[in-house]
Amino acid sequence: MEGVGVDQKRYALLMAARDSDYVKKVYGGYFNVFKNAFADEGETWEMFSVVDGVFPDMDELNKYHGFVISGSPCDAYGNDPWVLTLCSLLRKLDSMGKKVLGICFGHQVLCRALGGKVERACGGWDLGLRKVSMVEDLPPCGFFNDLKEIPSTLTIIECHQDEVREVPMGAKVIAFSDQTGVEMFNLNHHILGIQGHPEYTKDILCNIIDRLANTNSIKKEFAELVKSRLEIAEPDRKFWLKICKNFLKSPMNLIMDSLS
Repeated sequence: MEGVGVDQKRYALLMAARDSDYVKKVYGGYFNVFKNAFADEGETWEMFSVVDGVFPDMDELNKYHGFVISGSPCDAYGNDPWVLTLCSLLRKLDSMGKKVLGICFGHQVLCRALGGKVERACGGWDLGLRKVSMVEDLPPCGFFNDLKEIPSTLTIIECHQDEVREVPMGAKVIAFSDQTGVEMFNLNHHILGIQGHPEYTKDILCNIIDRLANTNSIKKEFAELVKSRLEIAEPDRKFWLKICKNFLKSPMNLIMDSLS
């Protein structure tokens, strides 16, 4: 790409949802939400609206240091053409050893593409703040190395009604909650899935809750209860963002050296 330096890191956001009016008005679109959360100075970030059938050029994949798959109102286990194309792309990225971070729908579709199982959640909607527990024996993950002490529990914003039921062969579950058995998984040190939304702020979630209530997707009483709980607690957003950024930006050779 013209104007991109040789050493400049380049990332692709695979956008699986369309901008809401609220996010467009307040943040200028979800692309800005993700850049505000994950981008550092000097990096190039590009967005591909995969939900609209726009994908990176297969011949250009090697130029990216990492990929992020966003959340989506669509089902990761569905057979929409763009979802199937996305699954094919993710298998290609895995075979190339590319860093791929999946969030919510992204976490689920990443799991499906690589041989895991995704279904409607038994417990129904998970909305609001959720306390996530790290497994006791954390598998070696190089991107945890400079986080010093990793808390046994971390709170994250959740907004989903589907869940990963089985992780792909060889994948390790890193975190779970009382509602969802797979909150975070890691595969071959270059694949990371997170069920919650590290990038969300509480106002984005509140707007989603209002829209779900207005379309009768959730009951208004439930919506008000979730919003009232949001007023008295905060997600561990800074720590989640550090996990994500460490994962995306740690050189693979350093990760492998730390594991040997």
